[in-house]
Amino acid sequence: MKKIIQFSKGFLPAAVISCAIIVSGIIGIAVRGINFGLDFKPGLIEEVRIAPPAIELSYSGSANIRAEATAASFNLIISGAGADNRTEEFAYHEYPTVRELSEKLNSVEGISSKVVGNADASTYNLFVDSASSAQITSEKYRLYVPSDEDISVDEVRSALSSFDGVAVKELGSSSSNSYQIRLGDSGEENSSKQLADGVTNALSDKFGAEKVAVVKTDFIGSQFSTSLVQSAFLLVAATLLLIWAYAAVRFHWDFALGSVVAIVHDALVVLAFMSWTQLEFSTTTLAAILTIVGYSINATVVILDRVRSDMQTTEATTFNDILNSALTGTLSRSLVTTVTTLFAVVSLFVFTSGSIKDFALALIVGLLSGCYSSIFISSGLISFIRRNWKPGKNSIHVFNHEVKNEHVIEMQSE
Repeated sequence: MKKIIQFSKGFLPAAVISCAIIVSGIIGIAVRGINFGLDFKPGLIEEVRIAPPAIELSYSGSANIRAEATAASFNLIISGAGADNRTEEFAYHEYPTVRELSEKLNSVEGISSKVVGNADASTYNLFVDSASSAQITSEKYRLYVPSDEDISVDEVRSALSSFDGVAVKELGSSSSNSYQIRLGDSGEENSSKQLADGVTNALSDKFGAEKVAVVKTDFIGSQFSTSLVQSAFLLVAATLLLIWAYAAVRFHWDFALGSVVAIVHDALVVLAFMSWTQLEFSTTTLAAILTIVGYSINATVVILDRVRSDMQTTEATTFNDILNSALTGTLSRSLVTTVTTLFAVVSLFVFTSGSIKDFALALIVGLLSGCYSSIFISSGLISFIRRNWKPGKNSIHVFNHEVKNEHVIEMQSE
């Protein structure tokens, strides 16, 4: 006969240890706070591309001319006094190279176009610097195409190393030279504009002013960032509520309560870890917490399903005996599942960097906590609620469908 491990002896010590960890986490949040990432803070989000200019334009006439680069054509929007309001469209399929487009632009009255880069480059990848004015004047207005030079994201990070908390992510392939830059905002007047100028200057010093094109710039206000934080916590709360409803329908209210307490425990343990280590709380780590919630409830449901099965067949005299039998029977599955998952997560932690490394670290803590809480926290709470359980008296009321079976109740009462 398989030896039954007396897990019930560890319920109380585990509850004490968990309470101590959670209280320390609350203290950590009060003292050190949560290190919110740029996803949850006001700041700058800017997309830049680094490439040499292909064409330089200037205009010497009296009209107003604005430039517009679309996916299919380059357009000149002409307006103002003494000019016919019109749009000159230069489709890329008609002028597929930089040389051909530049020659055609010179045919527009007052426009001077000069090829300064690869004349045979395709115009389909043409883009402009959105940070500069769209109006073409006597000053140089540059059109860009992607460079053959392979600039790594590490080089961009190095150029911006003087900024605290900067996050740089490569968008698309390295040949496109497109990077998303995120910086926190101090909230002072004109600080966002100063940040944008600082980023442009830093990149210009590294790669040359003529090679830096700002594709898009967005500023996240403090009100929007606050709403993101609130939405994140509401998302977690809604997830817990739905899980409780699922467990209540499948099992019983106390089993559902034990499941939810276990996953809340795991989320709080991860938050405690993040507060003391100051691991960045971003959308990536939020995804890790939600992943942990799903993993933990899956492990807990397996155990509760075994408890339900044992309650229908066991001859145990106490509810703790049923729990010990169920936990012993599912122990190998719980350990194997956790260990094999940890193999993949630890590999992510060791061989990656940045937000993925933070994601993996949060998952490691959560996986260990999830295995522990499924065995001790959830079962311990259910054991406390059912401390007065008696076989043949209460067992049939565990599940809603059994409550209706009056014939079985009478047989067990006899």
